[in-house]
Amino acid sequence: MRLVTMGGAPIMQQLHLEERLLRRTSDNWCIVNDGTAPPTIVMGVSGKVSELVEIQPVLRDHVPVIRWFSGGGTVIVDQGTVFVTFICNKTAVDGLQPFPRDIMSWTGQLYGKVFRGFGEFHLRENGMSK
Repeated sequence: MRLVTMGGAPIMQQLHLEERLLRRTSDNWCIVNDGTAPPTIVMGVSGKVSELVEIQPVLRDHVPVIRWFSGGGTVIVDQGTVFVTFICNKTAVDGLQPFPRDIMSWTGQLYGKVFRGFGEFHLRENGMSK
C-alpha cells in the first residue's frame, strides 16, 4: 500500500487527489491529511442543500460548501479533522467484501487496534466516537 501524508491540505485539494488516484492508478493507497482550512461543509452526493445547510449563516460567514465525489454523508471539516482515506482494489484485503457494512466492520477493527490504550473506540454509521 502506498502512503500519502499531508498536513492541513485544503479538503478540495485532497478530494481532487483522491479522485485522480482512483481513476488513474490501480495501486492501493492510504491518504492521511491532518486538518484542513478553511472550515468547509462537505455534502454527500444525494444531499439537498436546502435540507442540510442553514443557508443564511453559511452565506454570511462565507463557508465553502462542496460535495464528495464518491458519496458519503454531510459533515463539517476544519483544522481539528483528521482524514484517513483508503483507495484499494477489491482484492487488497483478503476476505473483505466490497460492501459498505463489510468495509465499516474492517475499518472499525483496524482503528480499534490503532486506538487501543486511548479508551474504548466505536465506529458508527453516523460518525465515530472515542
